[in-house]
Amino acid sequence: MNDDPTSSPARIVLVGGGARSGKSRFALARARQLGARRVFVATGQALDAEMAERIAAHARTRGEDFRTVEEPLALPEALIALGGGERASDTGADVVVVDCLTLWLSNLVCRGDSEGSVAERVHALAAALARRRFHAIVVTNEVGLGIVPEAPLGRLFRDIVGRAHQRLAALADEIHLAILGTILRLRPEPIAVAPRDLDDDIEKEPAS
Repeated sequence: MNDDPTSSPARIVLVGGGARSGKSRFALARARQLGARRVFVATGQALDAEMAERIAAHARTRGEDFRTVEEPLALPEALIALGGGERASDTGADVVVVDCLTLWLSNLVCRGDSEGSVAERVHALAAALARRRFHAIVVTNEVGLGIVPEAPLGRLFRDIVGRAHQRLAALADEIHLAILGTILRLRPEPIAVAPRDLDDDIEKEPAS
């Protein structure tokens, strides 16, 4: 693979997994492979002290080689704003990491957006990703492997996330699954385990 962002087509990379699975660490390492001008789009909201500390720890982990954009709600619009001109060299970024999709969806659900409205926002996100001029890495949580949630809101959120994953996976050039501390590359085939030295330069695990 040619990882020079000025000479290779912009890639969409979907990185999923459970909590503390290593997915964010892998996403940062992959971003460092793909380009020098890096933007980190953070969707988390510091609604309490514990979440504020998680966000701060995540920022410390990724270091100063990423420009951070905080956008908990208008994610498609944020990506469009970063899109720039017709070539990767015209934009303000070679690679953009979105961390994470599930927090963004949770923000929409918690502010009262209907299932249909959230689906429209996912469609807008997919459209923004399809037209972007930079490499995009989307981090997300796989929430569909556990028991059926007891509460209706939990079941709604699980379904919304699952449908969003299907939508973005259809666009993705690369799909990686973090599980048991191991990164599995699902696309492109064949399925393979990511090299352990990919993220040797990152000493601490991010918040997700």
